Amino acid sequence: MLKMLSQRWWIILVRGLAAIVFGFAALLWPGLTLSILVLLFGAYALVDGLSALITAVAARGDLPRWWVHALEGAAGILAGGAALLWPNITGLLLLYLIAVWAILTGLVEIIAAFQLRHDIEGEWWLIVAGMASIAFGVLAFVYPAAGALSLLSFITAYAFVFGAALVLLAFRVRSLARRPAEF
Repeated sequence: MLKMLSQRWWIILVRGLAAIVFGFAALLWPGLTLSILVLLFGAYALVDGLSALITAVAARGDLPRWWVHALEGAAGILAGGAALLWPNITGLLLLYLIAVWAILTGLVEIIAAFQLRHDIEGEWWLIVAGMASIAFGVLAFVYPAAGALSLLSFITAYAFVFGAALVLLAFRVRSLARRPAEF
């Protein structure tokens, strides 16, 4: 798995950068309408889901539980597709959609970190990303009355933390490609 990740480190980078771009868009336009927020989330979730699915399929020969990562990718694609197909969904439904997706993504990220703990140093960045996802998802369920737009600051913070953690992880994994003898 480590060899596959080091060869495809850029996929992790794309996921992180997409989260950061989503965070900047939410920060720069705080008065976004719900429809635009839904479209931004949909585009981000699609990119993230496709990236996770590509990684899972590429790792199917090296990773015994590759299907877990494929499920994460499918969840992102479904969440993003639903948001893009039905942009007029209510704020509460959007909030729950994002919350479920964030919790599932967080669980998969933490599982992946534990799978990599013996192979790389710095896997804790993946744990940080997973914990940020789960924390955001739980907060969204605990405080649903606040609505999606009022949770924009939480969405923005989550996107930055998750994105930064994945970007740092991507460069850590990339540095491992320079040590092919250790694979």
